[in-house]
Amino acid sequence: MRLPSLLVESAPGRYALLLAAAVAALVAGWLTSRLGPLVPGLLIGLPVAAFFVVLVFLRPRIGFVTYIIYCFLMMALNRHIPGVPFGLGMDGLLLLTLVAVLFHRSEEINWSRTRNDLCRLSLAWFIINILEIGNPAGASVVGWYYEMRGTTLYWVMTVPLCYMVFYRRQDLRLFLIVVISFSVLAALYGIKQKVIGVDAMEQRWLDEGAARTHILFGQLRVFSFYSEAAQFGASQAHVGLVCLVLALGPFAWWLRGLLGVSSLLILNGMLISGTRGALFVLIVGVLVYLLLSKQVKILVLGGAVAFGAFFLLKYTTIGNTNAGIARMRTALDPNDPSLQTRLRNQAILRDYMASRPFGGGVGVIGAWGEKYNPDKFLSTIPPDSYFVKVWAMYGIIGFVIWFGIVLYILGKCAGIVWKVQDPELRQILLALTAGYSGVLLSSFGNEVINQMPSALITYLSWVFIFRGPEFDSTPALPAADA
Repeated sequence: MRLPSLLVESAPGRYALLLAAAVAALVAGWLTSRLGPLVPGLLIGLPVAAFFVVLVFLRPRIGFVTYIIYCFLMMALNRHIPGVPFGLGMDGLLLLTLVAVLFHRSEEINWSRTRNDLCRLSLAWFIINILEIGNPAGASVVGWYYEMRGTTLYWVMTVPLCYMVFYRRQDLRLFLIVVISFSVLAALYGIKQKVIGVDAMEQRWLDEGAARTHILFGQLRVFSFYSEAAQFGASQAHVGLVCLVLALGPFAWWLRGLLGVSSLLILNGMLISGTRGALFVLIVGVLVYLLLSKQVKILVLGGAVAFGAFFLLKYTTIGNTNAGIARMRTALDPNDPSLQTRLRNQAILRDYMASRPFGGGVGVIGAWGEKYNPDKFLSTIPPDSYFVKVWAMYGIIGFVIWFGIVLYILGKCAGIVWKVQDPELRQILLALTAGYSGVLLSSFGNEVINQMPSALITYLSWVFIFRGPEFDSTPALPAADA
C-alpha cells in the first residue's frame, strides 16, 4: 500500500508543524499557570463562539432564540461565575443578530414588516432617551447608559428584530414553548431551593447583602435563577396566568392538561417567592381576561371566583400558616409598614419633582443612581415602583409620554384580541394581553416591566399580538409541521 506523498515527502514540514504545536502547548500551559482557567476556557470557547457567529449569520433566528434563552439564564451565570459581565451578553447577542439580519440576503428578511406603529413608538421612546443625555440636571453619562439598556435599548432592538425573524404563526408557538418551559424549570429549581436549600454560590450572594431582603422571619424568599425574588415572583405570576388562560382555551385535552399542570407549578413558584406585588399581576390579568372573553358565563363565574379569593385574602386569616399566603395577604393591608414607607418616599419626591418637569436624568435613581450618581439627591430615595422611577428620571412630561405609549399599546392589544376570529389564536393573544396588563400594573409597586425576563416576554407579546390580524388569516400548521 502506497502512502500519500504528503506524508512521505514532507518530513521537514511535518517536523515544523509538530514543533509549532509543542511551542503552542507550552505557551498555553505557561499562560494557564499565570492566568488560571481563563486561558483554556478561551481556547475552547473561541472556536465555539466563531461557529456560533457563522450559524447566526446563516440563520438569524438562531441568534434571537439564543437571546430569549439567555435572558432567563443570565443571572444564574452572573451569580455562579462572578467577575464576568454577563449582562452585556444580552447587548452582544442582540447586536450580533441585528448585524446578521442587516447582511442577510434571503427573502425571509423583509424590512417592510417594521413599518408599523409599534416600531415607531419604540424608536420615539429611544430618541427621547438619547435626548435625556442633555438633561440639565447633569446625571452621569455612564449611569445613563446602564439604565438606558433596560429602559429603552432592549425594547427598541427586540421589537423590530422580532418582526423580522418571528414572522410566521408557528413562531408564536415556539415563543410560548420556550417561555413556558423555562418558567416551569425556574419553578422546579425554586422548589429545590425551598426544600433542599441554596447552593454555595447562592449562599455567598445572600451573605453579601441579599439576605436582608430575601430571608424574612427565618423564611427564604425563593429567587430561583432570576435576579432576585421580586422578579422571580412577578415573572412566575405573568407566565402562570398565561398558562391558566391557555388551559381554558379550545385546545386538545392533553395540551390543556399540560398547561394546567404548568400553571399550578409556576403559580406555586410565585407563592414561594414571597413577592406581594405579583398578586396584582393575577388580579388585573384575570380581570382583563374576563372582560375580553366575550362569554357572559365565564365573566360571571370568573368574577365570583376572583371576588371569593379576594375576600378570603382580605377579610379572613385562612392559610396564614403558609408563609407565602400570609405574606401575600399583607399586599392588601393599607397599614402595611412597607407600603407606608413607600408613600412617605413618594411624598418627598413629589415636593422635589414639583420644580423639575424633565426629571433628574436617566440613571439618577435606583441601583445605577447609587453607583454612578451618589452626589444627586434622587439617588438617596428608593424608587420601589417603576412608575415612580420613570417619573423621577424623566419628570412629569416624560412620564406622561411613557404612560401614554404603554396605555396605547395595551388598548390596541385589547382591540386586536376583540376582533380576532380564529378561536385558538384568539385565546393565545388573549392570554398574552392579560399577562401584559398584569405586568404593567404590578410595575406600579415594583420594577417589573424593565427587568428580564419579564421585559423580554412583554416586548415579544406586543409583537405577536400586533401581528394577530395577519395570523388570523393564516391557517394554523399541524404540530408536526411547526
